[in-house]
Order: sequence, then structure tokens, then C-alpha cells
Amino acid sequence: MSPRRPRIGLLGGSFNPAHNGHRRVSLFAQRALGLREVWWLVSPGNPLKPSDDMAPLARRYSSAVQQARRAPIRATAIERELGTRYTVDTLRALRKRYPAYDFLWLMGADNLAQFHRWRDWRGIARTMPIAVIARPGYDDAVVASPAMAWLRRYRVPLASFVNGGEWSAPALVTLRFDPDPRSATAIRRADPDWAARFAGPPPRDQLTHRRIVAGEETTAP
Repeated sequence: MSPRRPRIGLLGGSFNPAHNGHRRVSLFAQRALGLREVWWLVSPGNPLKPSDDMAPLARRYSSAVQQARRAPIRATAIERELGTRYTVDTLRALRKRYPAYDFLWLMGADNLAQFHRWRDWRGIARTMPIAVIARPGYDDAVVASPAMAWLRRYRVPLASFVNGGEWSAPALVTLRFDPDPRSATAIRRADPDWAARFAGPPPRDQLTHRRIVAGEETTAP
């Protein structure tokens, strides 16, 4: 039997800024799912979110690096290098670029509730397994969502998912834990100048090792 390939969790977001909630959920998923690492895909931008208070990519990325320190978490802004606009294209490009890894898409229940609005969301589900982290207050919305109506047939128990052989997709596994109540929105309200602390030379991407400079690329779900 060939050795199992390293398993990597992918968590996308604007990280505006990255905070302890991102770290906690990533470490929880990493342990629960037996992942080697979690990669934080720091988005160049998200057209579904207002851009008025969106900090520059380099500063959001730097906040992610700070939150990921001393953990099996790697921050990256690789979407800029890949030139992908939509999540489905990013995930397919990552699978092609890193064939030695098995990937898993991590998402919160709030995102699953509106997953049907994402470009080719069924294509995302067919590209790699999805792990959904339950969030209080979203159970009803998830159950009623068009995406869940389709994904429900592909649900896999956590133990079978972790201990089974090769991952296949579509597959949906649900994780439940006590989430951090903080949010990036609340942090920005309490500390509107947070991005100023991350000023400095362009940081180097932890995955591609390239410098991250200002740009206007936009990534959509």
C-alpha cells in the first residue's frame, strides 16, 4: 500500500485582520482531521464584502503571519500569483500545482448557508472534500440552504473521514466546537487603526516566497 499523501486544510478569507478566532478554528480542524497544516488563503479582495474598510493585502497578510506563528498554519496570498478570480479556479489550480498533497476546503456554517451563491459551487465540492465548522445561530439557515440540500447525500462521519483511505469528492464532514466570539468586524470597530501596526517593507509569502506588494486584483467566492 502506498503511503498516504500529506493532508492540507485550506481556509480562505480576507483576514481583515486575522485574529485568534481564525487560529483557534484552524488548530481545531488540524487536530480533528489529522491535517499536516492549514493554509490561510489571504484573498486579494472579495467583491461580496464592502471594500471601504479593507486594509491593503500586505497588511492583512502580515496580520495573518503574526496570528499563525508557532503553529502548523501557513499564510499565503498565492491567488495573486495564480491569477485566479474565483475560489473554484483557485482550488483547481492548487491541486494541479501541488499534486503531492490532498486538500480539504474549510468553511464556516455561515458560508455554507450562502454557498449556493458562489461561482460553480458544485464544482468546488467536486474538486475536494469540504469540512464545515458549525457556528451558533446558523443551523436553521444551513439546513434550509440549497447547497445543503445537494451536499447532504455526501455527508461522511468524522471517524470514517479521518481513518479512511484516499479522500474523494464530493464529501462533507461537519465539525463542532466552541467558537471564539470575536470577529474581524468587531476588531476593526474597536481598533480602526490596526493596519498601521503592519506597515513596513513588503512581506514575503510563506508558500511562494515572493514579496507581496500592493495590487488591485480581486477574488470572488
